[in-house]
Amino acid sequence: MNTTIGDLRANPVYYLATMSFSQRLSRQACAGLELPTMGRCILPGMNALNIGEAAKASGVSAKMIRHYESIGLIDAARRTEAGYRLYAQRDVQVLQFIHRARALGFSLEQIRDLLALWQDKARASADVRALARSHIDELEKKIAEMEAMKRTLSRLAASCHGDERADCPILDDLAAG
Repeated sequence: MNTTIGDLRANPVYYLATMSFSQRLSRQACAGLELPTMGRCILPGMNALNIGEAAKASGVSAKMIRHYESIGLIDAARRTEAGYRLYAQRDVQVLQFIHRARALGFSLEQIRDLLALWQDKARASADVRALARSHIDELEKKIAEMEAMKRTLSRLAASCHGDERADCPILDDLAAG
């Protein structure tokens, strides 16, 4: 069915009743329509995803999507009259961005900054680079700390007899504080 905005304005209730759950129309096209939705109207041919579909498409769990929404990292999802969250393709792209940034070890606050830079078309790439280099410095510090832990544990494990004896240099070291 090839529906136009004029068709929708002429009979919005009919078109709404014939639409699937995962179809939507942008806010601009919905302007002036009185449809029983909350913030997003729906039109055939334009896909929206429920939270499970958005989770699968982005690699971010539904629980984390709700968490990111609750802390303001992502915009609140538009909802159907029944309260179901609806996500556009752009929302999924933002979730994929967050997923990739988390995989690279960025903190939520750093991701908030990266998202702002990503969405700012007038940004200077130097700002993005500075944030990335700062994160690299943090990672190098963590790597050095972990390498020191590994050396200590390797030394302790090598000094442990690993037999039936009760004495254990690993436990002695941990108890010594």
